[in-house]
Amino acid sequence: MNAEHLLKMANDIGTFFEAMPNRQQAIQDVATHIRKFWEPRMQKSLLAYLSTHSDAEIKDIVRDALREIHPA
Repeated sequence: MNAEHLLKMANDIGTFFEAMPNRQQAIQDVATHIRKFWEPRMQKSLLAYLSTHSDAEIKDIVRDALREIHPA
């Protein structure tokens, strides 16, 4: 898995849901999308990439959604 590509995909999902007026619902919808459509290895690959690349440009909504899926 190319983690940079996964990051772009996650940010694109975040961009789609950012327009929602209810931020908490938008975060939940991003999390639901990732749970439903991403294999566990895709999620793990992205999380591993983010843990080693603190300068990665990830949207706040995506970061919050990932925390919903994988609490620290």
